[in-house]
Amino acid sequence: MARATTTKVRQPVTDDSIKVRQLSHYQFSWVAGEPAAPGTLTLQLVLDEGAWEEVLTVDADDADVLQDLLRSTPTVHYDVSRRTLMFGVTAVGA
Repeated sequence: MARATTTKVRQPVTDDSIKVRQLSHYQFSWVAGEPAAPGTLTLQLVLDEGAWEEVLTVDADDADVLQDLLRSTPTVHYDVSRRTLMFGVTAVGA
């Protein structure tokens, strides 16, 4: 009889040990700067239904592209340690 093997997972598993999370919600915001100074665009990411949040500062061009991608991609993941948004899931060989 074959013996099942399991992968050893470093314990305990905590919120900080999870590196890739699924994007649940997002919100763009604009924060006013000093008088006559430009404002700042931010993108707030709500991950895993609120288990983690991240706020990114983006420029207007990036915000435009990101908004298009976020609207058109049904599944988005975020790598917390690399601060990387990953759009879509594609099966191998598709």
